[in-house]
Amino acid sequence: MKSLIVTDQNIMHGQPCFAGTRVTVQTLFDHLREGYTIDAFLEEFPTVDRETVMELLNDLRTKAEESAVVVRT
Repeated sequence: MKSLIVTDQNIMHGQPCFAGTRVTVQTLFDHLREGYTIDAFLEEFPTVDRETVMELLNDLRTKAEESAVVVRT
């Protein structure tokens, strides 16, 4: 399995970036929070591909689902 996200002290001061780019993961979430679409993000940052963004979001969804607490009433 390839790494989607990498950190390297020599790239963007060690912030998590999409592998093979200088685009931080924070940049994606900032864009989404501001109301930009994934398509708009990809247009602005063509070094990141749709497959990588979707895989990251799917991984995060899975982690959120796995960490859910069961509430019994």
